[in-house]
Amino acid sequence: MNARQQLVATIPQMPIFGLPVYDLDWEMALAFIASAVTLPVGQVRVAFLNANNANILHVDRDYREILAGQIVLPDGFGIDLAAWALNGTMFKANLNGTDLVPALLTYMEKPMRIGLIGGKGDVVSVTAGQFRQHAPWHTFIPVSDGFLSEKNATEVAERLSTLDLDILMVGMGTPLQEKWMARHIRPEHARLVFGVGALFEFVSGRVPRAPPWMRRLRFEWAYRMACEPARLWRRYIVGIPLFFWNVALYRLFGQDRMAGIRSGPR
Repeated sequence: MNARQQLVATIPQMPIFGLPVYDLDWEMALAFIASAVTLPVGQVRVAFLNANNANILHVDRDYREILAGQIVLPDGFGIDLAAWALNGTMFKANLNGTDLVPALLTYMEKPMRIGLIGGKGDVVSVTAGQFRQHAPWHTFIPVSDGFLSEKNATEVAERLSTLDLDILMVGMGTPLQEKWMARHIRPEHARLVFGVGALFEFVSGRVPRAPPWMRRLRFEWAYRMACEPARLWRRYIVGIPLFFWNVALYRLFGQDRMAGIRSGPR
């Protein structure tokens, strides 16, 4: 068993739709992820599972197989309710990337080299600037936006080999970012890799976050839909009932519910 496997084996897990999701409180999560950067060999990849992503698990086998090889953290109240329905208990903490990643940057006192890929236009550069203000002892490198052709992706992958990164964050949305990383990111590119979804949009200020009181009540999804109804209405108006339908079916039929999942677009 290598160092990565030994580290992962110590972490409690809870299955959601048959996928192991790591059950940590905030302090444990920060310590665990920070320790992954110190591993002498290997690479740790971190993903976040919310209700929308969980719906994708039911229709995209490739995405499900990719997540099965990563550290998956619970994101949102829907996943908590699914855990209660399927396992009889909720997760210790809501480890959404929008809050966890900035907290991790502050938690890690040793200077790190951190690369950013994702967003549109100058979002990644603005995000790097915001992160520098938040944790100035780290070095933040805007590598590329998230709209890459296959040729550009190959060039970006080659550039990553020259940057000597400790951490790489990729924000392209799910499941595109996970599939892109599976094809292009290699162990030598960084020791810790995050799929961060819309994080750069929030950090750059291009998309506002819900007020703290809405986040405490776990209604951030409603605020997001109100801000971007044309883009997000289907995710929430259709996706939330579909998610709970999937929970009910999985509770009734278990692993059989996941049989026959097709491979999604690559």
